[in-house]
Amino acid sequence: MKTGGGSDEAKRRAGERAAEAVEDGSVVGLGTGSTTAFAIEAIGRAIDDGLEVRGIPTSFQSRQLAIDCDIPLTSLDEVLRVDLAIDGADQVSEAGDLIKGGGAAQTREKLVAAAADRFVVVADPSKLSARLERSVPIEVVPDAHTVVAKRVRELEPAGEPTLREASQKDGPVVTDNGNLMLDCEFGSITDPETLATQLSNVPGVVEHGLFVGMADAVYVGTDDGLEVRRFESE
Repeated sequence: MKTGGGSDEAKRRAGERAAEAVEDGSVVGLGTGSTTAFAIEAIGRAIDDGLEVRGIPTSFQSRQLAIDCDIPLTSLDEVLRVDLAIDGADQVSEAGDLIKGGGAAQTREKLVAAAADRFVVVADPSKLSARLERSVPIEVVPDAHTVVAKRVRELEPAGEPTLREASQKDGPVVTDNGNLMLDCEFGSITDPETLATQLSNVPGVVEHGLFVGMADAVYVGTDDGLEVRRFESE
């Protein structure tokens, strides 16, 4: 399995622990990324042992993996509720706020996480930080990317946006929704809630990667154990 930063063992511990929280008969949001992949695979094995669940994938990647693992799939408009969403993060602050969107899937990820009764984040120690300081991914309508970039530079604090380029094709990254991605550098983010509101109010922004106050718990896997961080919303 190809993974990002952090060891496979740490990611496996976090993902498999989150999968243990999936209850029989539930609807589960299936996030995107290398750590969440371990959770999806564990859910697939549990289904082989008799667990009955339905999954809602948040990206083409998670959908394909779920199909490979024989997880029955559904969608938000076909269910009355989402019991649990499991997803990774690019960065997790001490307050439990997140930066997501490294896989350009934050729009669907946020929709599913917001609809879920519980939202569990899986991570390894490389994703932890005292405060958020990575660039913030923003999905934008293609015709608006230059206008959005200008507005981001005018915010307080000002951001420095970069159009995300594809690595194995000419041109920019195109999301599953047919939009473009801006990666916006704000430095150390002292007030993520205010910044999230500012970005949401920019015309042309489809969704941004700041997930503020949404996580109920963060499962942090290490090479020799697991730490569970719980937050007030759980």
